[in-house]
Amino acid sequence: MPSDLDLKHLVALAVSLALGLLVGLQRGWAAREKADGSRFAGIRTFALIGLSGGLAGVLYGSAPGPATVLLAAAGVLVIAGYWRDARLAETVSGTSGVVALLTLASGLLVGLGERLIGTAVAVVMVLLLAMREQLHGWIDRLSQREVLSIARFALIALVILPLLPDRDFGPYDAWNPRKLWLIVVLVSGFSFAGYFATRIVGAARGIIATAAAGALVSSTAVTASIANRMKEAAIPVPVLASAVSVSSVVMFLRVMVLAGLLAPGALPTLATLVAPGLTVSLVFAAWYLHRTRFAEVGDTSHEMTIRNPFDIAPALMLAGLVMVLTVASLWVLQNFGDRGLALVLAISGTVDVDSAIITMGGLAGQTLDPRTAGLVLAVPVALNTLFKAGVVVSVAGWAKGRAAAVPLIASALAVGFAWLVLR
Repeated sequence: MPSDLDLKHLVALAVSLALGLLVGLQRGWAAREKADGSRFAGIRTFALIGLSGGLAGVLYGSAPGPATVLLAAAGVLVIAGYWRDARLAETVSGTSGVVALLTLASGLLVGLGERLIGTAVAVVMVLLLAMREQLHGWIDRLSQREVLSIARFALIALVILPLLPDRDFGPYDAWNPRKLWLIVVLVSGFSFAGYFATRIVGAARGIIATAAAGALVSSTAVTASIANRMKEAAIPVPVLASAVSVSSVVMFLRVMVLAGLLAPGALPTLATLVAPGLTVSLVFAAWYLHRTRFAEVGDTSHEMTIRNPFDIAPALMLAGLVMVLTVASLWVLQNFGDRGLALVLAISGTVDVDSAIITMGGLAGQTLDPRTAGLVLAVPVALNTLFKAGVVVSVAGWAKGRAAAVPLIASALAVGFAWLVLR
C-alpha cells in the first residue's frame, strides 16, 4: 500500500496539474480565434507546465539537482516559446510568457507543500486574465488625477504605514504613530470605496445607489445634499427619503465595521445597541423603496456633495482630532470617570461619529472594559443620527423634510431605548 508521504505527493501533483489545466483553459479560450500553430501555448502545454513545477517541488527535498534541472529546462522552454511568439506576432505581449512562468511557480509551490499559496496565485492570476476587458475599460475611464491619487494612496498605505514605529508616546502614552497613521489609511480607504462605487454606479442611474455609495464616505454629507434636493422639490419625496434611509443603513454597517477593526472588544455590545436602529432604518428604506417604484424621477444629473476622497487633508484633520480627543478622554476618564468620557465622545461624535470610534479604538481594552466601551460608543451614534434629522429639517423644513427626518429620529430613539435597557 502507498505510504502517507506517497499519497501527499500524488495529491500535490494532481493539484499542480489541475492548476495548469485551469490556466490553460483560460488562455486557450482567450486565444481561441488564433490559427493553429500561432499560439504561445495551449491547454495541454499549460497543464504540463503546472505538472512540471509540481514534480520539481516534490523532487526537491530528496533530489534537488534533478529538480533544479527540470525547473531550468521548463523555464528555458517558456522563454523560447515567448521569443518565437514575439517574432511571429505583429504585436508583442509578455502576458503569456509571464503566465507560463507563474504557472510553473504555482506548481512548484504546491509541490513544496505550500498548496494554499500556490493555488491562490494561480486562481488570482486566472481571475485577472478573465477580467481583461473590464480592467482595460476601467483604465480608459481613469483620469490623470485619479491615477496620481491611487498612487498617493498606495504610498500612504503600503510605504509610509509599515515604516512608522509601533510604540506609544506623549501624554498618558496616548499616541501611537502607526495607529494614528492607520486612521489616515482607513479614512482614505473608505473614501476610495465610496468614490469608485459612485463612479461605477453613476448618479444618473439612481439617487439611492449614489447615496449608498456616498455614505461609505460620509452619511452626514449625503443627508445634507439630499436635504437640499428636498427643498427644491424637483424629485419625488419617496425617492429622496429612501436615499436618506439607505445612507443611514450604510452608516450603521460602517460603524460596526470600523469598530470591529479598531475596537473589536466593544463590537458585541455596540452591535446589540445599534441593531434596533439598523432594523428601523431597513424597514423605512424598504417601505420607501417600494414606493419609489411608482415615482417618476426627473433630473438626476446633479451629483451629490461628497468629500473629495483624494484630498488627504480631511484624514489628517481627523487624525489630529483623534490625538486631541484621546488625551482629553484619558484626562476626563482619570478625573471624572466613564460618564465624563461619554460626554466628550458624544460631543465630538455628533458631527463625525468616526472620530469617536477611532478615539475609542485607542482606549478600549486598556482603560475601559469592552462592555463599557460599547455603551459609550452607542451614544455618539444615536446623537449623530439625530443631528442628521436636524440637518434635514433645518435645510428642507418640516413639511418637505419630515419623510426623511422621521426615520432618522425613530432609528436614534431605537438605539437610545436599547441603551437604556442594556446599561
